[in-house]
Amino acid sequence: MPLIPVVYARRIGVIASAASFAALTSLVNAPLAQASPPAPISAAAARSYLATVTPKTEGSLSGYSRSLFPHWITVSGSCNTRETVLKRDGVGVATDSSCAAVSGSWYSEYDGATWTNAADLDIDHVVPLAEAWRSGAASWTTPKRQQFANDLTRPQLIAVTDNVNQAKGDQDPGKWLPSRTAYRCTYARMWVDVKQYWGLNMDSGEKTALVNILNGC
Repeated sequence: MPLIPVVYARRIGVIASAASFAALTSLVNAPLAQASPPAPISAAAARSYLATVTPKTEGSLSGYSRSLFPHWITVSGSCNTRETVLKRDGVGVATDSSCAAVSGSWYSEYDGATWTNAADLDIDHVVPLAEAWRSGAASWTTPKRQQFANDLTRPQLIAVTDNVNQAKGDQDPGKWLPSRTAYRCTYARMWVDVKQYWGLNMDSGEKTALVNILNGC
């Protein structure tokens, strides 16, 4: 068997090391599994809309029930709205025969946490159902409330850390904002987009908070 010249052997070693480094760099630079709901309106458009809003006092929760906003509904095949958002917002998501996510990676925009177990995630209604009820949805038909609760066209649904979503509850931006400050401008744009499209009211504290956030965007 012929001997490999020392210079050639060293060259092979350098090439192998370079390949290993490139592979490592690729892993380091791989994109995070960031949630990707539909893009909201621009900050300028959101500010323009807010300028037209006359604040109204919130209605009561009298008569409210989450069951009046039917979710999650079937979207395609065996996949419901929750499963559809998990597939959309994750990276490398694999599902079983019933469309449940069995593996993948999810980055929660609200708090910057990354999860690999779908059970650690909630699908947040950016404008909460109870908030919508107090802001005008109490007068809607059940089919319209169902459309709102499963709205995949507007930036209304996003996969986030479950306990963060639970801490948010039904609070508006005047009372709760994502702890990850880099996402607050996007969150405000999402909120305004949803409220504008669905014709929901805003109270004074909510509007003031949104104006202050968007003025800094």
